[in-house]
Amino acid sequence: MLAIGSPLATSVLGSPLATSVRTSTSWNALLRELQQIWSDIGESEADKDRMLLELERECLEVYRRKVEEAANAKARLHQSVAAKEAEVATLMAALGDLNVHSPTEKKMASLKEKLASVSPLLEDLRMKREERIKQFADIKTQIEKISGEISGYNYPNDINSLTLEDQDLSLRRLTEFQTHLQTLQKDKSDRLRKVLEYVNEVHLLCGVLGLDFSQTVSDVHPSLQKANQEQSTNISNGTFEGLEQTINKLKTERRIRIQKLRDIVAALFELWNLMDSPQAEKNVFSRATSVLKLSEAEVTEPGVLSTEMIAQASAEVEKLTKLKASRMKELVMKRRSELEEICRMTHIEPDASTAAEKSNALIDSGLVDPSELLANIEAQITKAKDEVLSRKEIMDRIDRWLSACEEENWLEDYNQDQNRYNAGRGAHINLKRAEKARITISKIPAAMVDNLINRTLAWEEEKKMLFLYDGVRLVSILEDYKLTRKQREEEKKRFRDQKKIQDLLLTEREAMYGSKPSPRKSNSFRKPNGYRANGNGSMTPTPRRNSVGGGTPELLTPRSYSGRQNGYFKEMRRLSTAPLNFVAISKEDTVSTYTSVCGSELGSPPHS
Repeated sequence: MLAIGSPLATSVLGSPLATSVRTSTSWNALLRELQQIWSDIGESEADKDRMLLELERECLEVYRRKVEEAANAKARLHQSVAAKEAEVATLMAALGDLNVHSPTEKKMASLKEKLASVSPLLEDLRMKREERIKQFADIKTQIEKISGEISGYNYPNDINSLTLEDQDLSLRRLTEFQTHLQTLQKDKSDRLRKVLEYVNEVHLLCGVLGLDFSQTVSDVHPSLQKANQEQSTNISNGTFEGLEQTINKLKTERRIRIQKLRDIVAALFELWNLMDSPQAEKNVFSRATSVLKLSEAEVTEPGVLSTEMIAQASAEVEKLTKLKASRMKELVMKRRSELEEICRMTHIEPDASTAAEKSNALIDSGLVDPSELLANIEAQITKAKDEVLSRKEIMDRIDRWLSACEEENWLEDYNQDQNRYNAGRGAHINLKRAEKARITISKIPAAMVDNLINRTLAWEEEKKMLFLYDGVRLVSILEDYKLTRKQREEEKKRFRDQKKIQDLLLTEREAMYGSKPSPRKSNSFRKPNGYRANGNGSMTPTPRRNSVGGGTPELLTPRSYSGRQNGYFKEMRRLSTAPLNFVAISKEDTVSTYTSVCGSELGSPPHS
């Protein structure tokens, strides 16, 4: 029978399960039932005690096993809580989230409570970590991709995912990655824009030169073709260098072709001018000729520098050159006429070696190649044009001087007109012109001729050649003009002195015999022959000829020389070597006049 103080009885009666055992079955009832069974069997008391001891031992084994299982469960719970708490701490450190409050910090909490409180926090941190790792992986993928595009190497497709052990997943680190990515994205955007600018420039140059754009950019990198959609545009430094080299090469080719086309077009214009080509033929090459007036950067028309365009212009030059050879004689005569016109307008003597008659004879005889003769005339035209530029200042001075001389000559003729103050038709017009001429002459510097001579001498010293005006040295013409002007002034002075003598004789006659009308007018009051009607009733002075034996001499100018002579001042040379007699009234004429006046008065009766 089970003793009341035995461990089994104590465990049964004092156990927390006693209440539940009583409700289901009673340990005592079971024990009594067991003892009754043993009694019915006829077990001895020793066997009963032995079997009870065995039963008690079995119960202790069950308790011991249960305790061990509970201890093991506690250890596992403790280990799980510790592991999760360690993982939470690690995740918080990796994520940089140190402000999260851990519920495991509560004191006197059971293991299951700790486990229940730390598990949600761990799951939340794990989710944050996965999201953060995904963000880092995405940013790293973009960084490596852009870096590969910039460096020119393909980025690896199998990018290693970020792990917790070797990566900092904090927001600070994430911000650094994002900043670096933004910098790379901006660099990529700038490079794409620059590549686009380079590609557009290559497209423009290829269009102007008539080259294959696709093939040109493919030689730099296949990704630069717009048709290539499988590969992104390469933005590496190698691509930039390739594009820059291609652009420089195309610009050099454009410069060479522009110069070549300009030379061809210049030859075309020269041939067109020589051949008098119609405008319709010139319009065919309007695109090519437009290159002459454009700078290198302004030549943007597609195909204008293509090899086809240059070949077409070259063929036209060859055609016109062959045609020019057949019309060479006509061209030589035409260019000679142009040379003579230039020389005539600027009063330069043309080279006699290429005169029209001589050139005709040389070409007909076959002694001279017409091309060489034409080239010689072209060189003479160029030389004449250069000389025109160097003579311009002196020629302008000559024109001003000649204009003033014409006004002075006209005013001189006008002043000798005895009827200039008559109230005839149109007289007021001549009066106005005379007043204007006086103002113009008064503005002429006294040293104009001397200044012109000095300037001409300086020009001759600089050019080491004589300044010729229609074949005569200008300094000689100016010196003759000064001499003529001096003689004219002296002649005027003698005329005034002689007039005073005549007035004195008349005064003496009137004092001796009284006043009497003169039988004839004095020579000085004769109506000049150098006037003509101008159509409005007034008389306009006409140019006067130089007087060798009498009359006031006309001032000699280059224009008056050119008008009188046949072009090259033969008369000028004669006049410059033989002094002129510019005395209008000689001494003999004065004596005869005095005698006639006195004689008539002596033979006439006195008046009452």
